[in-house]
Amino acid sequence: MDSSADTPPVDRDLLDLAVTLARKAGHLARERFFAGPGPTTLKADGTEVTTADVAVEELVRDEVARHAPGDEVYGEERGTTPGTTGRRWVVDPIDGTYFFVRRIALFTTTLAVEDEHGPAVGIVYNPVTEELVHAGRGRGCFRTAGPTERVRVSRRTRFLGARTAMGNPGTWSTELMTTLHRSVFLSTVGDSVGVATGQVDASVVAGAPMGYEDVAPLPVIVGEAGGRVTDLAGNPVLTGNGTVLATNGVLHDEYLALVAGIDHGRDWRALAHG
Repeated sequence: MDSSADTPPVDRDLLDLAVTLARKAGHLARERFFAGPGPTTLKADGTEVTTADVAVEELVRDEVARHAPGDEVYGEERGTTPGTTGRRWVVDPIDGTYFFVRRIALFTTTLAVEDEHGPAVGIVYNPVTEELVHAGRGRGCFRTAGPTERVRVSRRTRFLGARTAMGNPGTWSTELMTTLHRSVFLSTVGDSVGVATGQVDASVVAGAPMGYEDVAPLPVIVGEAGGRVTDLAGNPVLTGNGTVLATNGVLHDEYLALVAGIDHGRDWRALAHG
């Protein structure tokens, strides 16, 4: 289902600006990655933050203030800068700080824009591989990894054996893991963006909850690729319980029915800090 069904397409200039800012932010993240992450501290929720996270977020804030003055900005590290235009930018400067700190090139820079109609732009950029996936409401979903190409979700209609990417599997409940394992092929390769590009048929994120900045790009990216994204209870992902179910759309209800009523996570905090 396209995110543009009942709303006007996003302005092309806004989409282009967002892609430019995501690339610029990602390039700074890449520079910091190869130079070394710098000092690392723990936030109140126990997750790590580096000086690079803060620097990349500040770059986005400065660029938005310069090119779209009056727009609100929400970032994972610095919270909200109020705006007056009715538009909001949501930035996760380094999504995957755990990997970034350990010099594993599995982090991304993510950016979303919301307007009076809801989600308008979604971007996920891997600055090391230089793969960028972007979508604008009413304008499709595209991947740039060399040439830019429009991408779509898979056409699979058979639920049994569907390729299913796992997000945060170490924090899943045993029941969720075994329930899915009996019906689908679970894979540590892929994510919700992989659903949009057709690399996998579905992606499940459970256990440790996702933050708003983590899921903000997904409604546009998955929707414009022809898929569907909710939490594992079927609620809109932006207001859900911190879990994610992204699928090609055709298989979505079967996944929801399969996991209905079961616990999704385990006591991962005890595992992490025990």
